[in-house]
This record gives sequence, structure tokens and C-alpha cells, in this order.
Amino acid sequence: MKINRLARLSPVYWSILIFIAAQALTFGVIARENDFLEANQIYVPTQPEAFSLWPQPTVGPSGEITQTPAYESLGPILIYFFSVVVVLGLVLFFIPLKALRFLLRALFAFLFSWSVFVILVFWVPLPAALVIGIAFGTAWFVTPRVWLQNLVMVLAMVGVAAVFGRLISPWTTMALLLALAVYDFLAVRFGYMLWMAKKLSDSNTLPAFFIPRSVSEWKNKMQESSVTKIVEDKPSDRKYSILGGGDIAFPLLLVSSVYFAEDFYSALVVAAFSLAGLIGAYGIQSVFLKGKAMPALPPIAVMSLIGLLIVLFV
Repeated sequence: MKINRLARLSPVYWSILIFIAAQALTFGVIARENDFLEANQIYVPTQPEAFSLWPQPTVGPSGEITQTPAYESLGPILIYFFSVVVVLGLVLFFIPLKALRFLLRALFAFLFSWSVFVILVFWVPLPAALVIGIAFGTAWFVTPRVWLQNLVMVLAMVGVAAVFGRLISPWTTMALLLALAVYDFLAVRFGYMLWMAKKLSDSNTLPAFFIPRSVSEWKNKMQESSVTKIVEDKPSDRKYSILGGGDIAFPLLLVSSVYFAEDFYSALVVAAFSLAGLIGAYGIQSVFLKGKAMPALPPIAVMSLIGLLIVLFV
């Protein structure tokens, strides 16, 4: 009985370990980012100090009027995100998956290659980082396996957080996280998230972490029916659990943003609270939902907000 219980809980432990590993790697990358930019004389706009809902002209000390870039304001970011969601939904609805499979897989392979390149360029020469990045993307495109899917997903989330966390203020990032938590709740509640997950899993391009119940299944190919049909199976029959990529990407983005706006210890506190939110999500799922699918982003967002309030006001 105890062995079976541990087998059922093991995906939870793996998810938590993946979350912690992604946080640790994020800290390792962002700690080198400013030095790398200065050493290579790469100009990156400074992070805005205040929250901005919409780009507005600002007047500098010399009287010069400048326009706030769109990426520094919440409104354009939300419009861009939801536009992508709507367009992706329409594409998946109207275009057959056979026609989309190659294009989607090529797009994901490019993203994974870019992420590995962004991370490695802080440690190895640029040509080597480029070659290794292309190798990772190509390996995933040709023979995707569960362990490789999870690895490149971690690297992709860390790469995105390291790049964009340098540009977006903590409060704008926090507002974005809260808005996406509401969307996550509604999308799961009304079935849109599960419908999109089914469509993407059929094309082997689901942007999620696949956590197997058995260690031997980490080496399985992503094309196997147990993986591609995971959304259709009953929770009790599934060989894998799913952790959405956004459940890790957006908390990492907040941690990165806090690091560049405040300091390492402030970012560490926010990271700890976001981890507590993930653990809380699994607790809610186990106690109240009996294993049914639930959005993890709402509890993560709430705990992240508490952590941000503590580091800024306590």
C-alpha cells in the first residue's frame, strides 16, 4: 500500500524538483547577465521603476519627451498574449493537424535552440553556444523523448525569464501573473485549456512538462500513445502528469524581474513563495479535487504576490 501511494505521489515530487531546478538555473543565469552585457558592450534599456498600464510619453530632466516602450506596459503585453492564444485556437480549430504538425514542431525546435543558446552564451564562446543550441533543438525535433522534452522546457522557461525579466518591472510582471492566473482558472473551468492541450498533444508540441509515474518511462518517445493521448485518459489511468510550461515560466519571470529591480535576497524570497504556491496547488488538488485537473497558476500567483509585498514593504 505504501509503495503504491509513493508511486502516485512521485509526479508531485518530480514537479517540485523541476520547479526548484528551474529557479536555481535562473539565478545562475541572471547573476551573470549584467556582467556579460557590460563586457560585450551590449546596450539593454533599463528596467522601468514604476508600473505602467499603457505606454505614455514621459518628460526627461532636460525636457525631452520620450515614449514608454510597449514591452514595459501591462496592456500591450496582455494584448499580445491573448492575441496569440486566440490565433492559436483558431488555427488549431480550422487547420488539420497533419498540415500543422511539421510547422509547430519546427517552431518549438527553434525556441528550444534559442533558449539553450541564450543560457550557454554566458559561459561558453558564442559559436559553441550556437552549435550546442542547434543540437538540442534538432535532437528534440528528430527524436523527442520525455526526459529531453522536460529538459528543453526548463531551458526555454529559464531563457525567456532571463531575457524579459531584465526589461519588465516587478509590478508589471506581478499584474501579468495575476491576469494570467485568472485566465488559467477560466480556461480550465470552461474546458478551453484541455481542448487546446489535446490538440497540441496530438501534434507532439504540447508546451508542458510530462512527469511519468514510473522511472522507466522517462526514456519513452513523445510520439507514443501513452503520451499523445494523455489528455483523453482518465486521471487514474494516466501514466503521466502534466505541469504547464506557464506555471514555471511566469513565476521565473517575476523572480528575474525582482532580481534586477531589487537584489538577490528579495528574488530568493519571491522564489520561495512561488514554490509554496505550487506545493499548495498540489495540496488543493489532492484534498479537494481528488486528482482532477486544476490550474496551478492561481495559487502560485497569490503566494508570489505575498512574497513580493513582503520584500517591498516589510
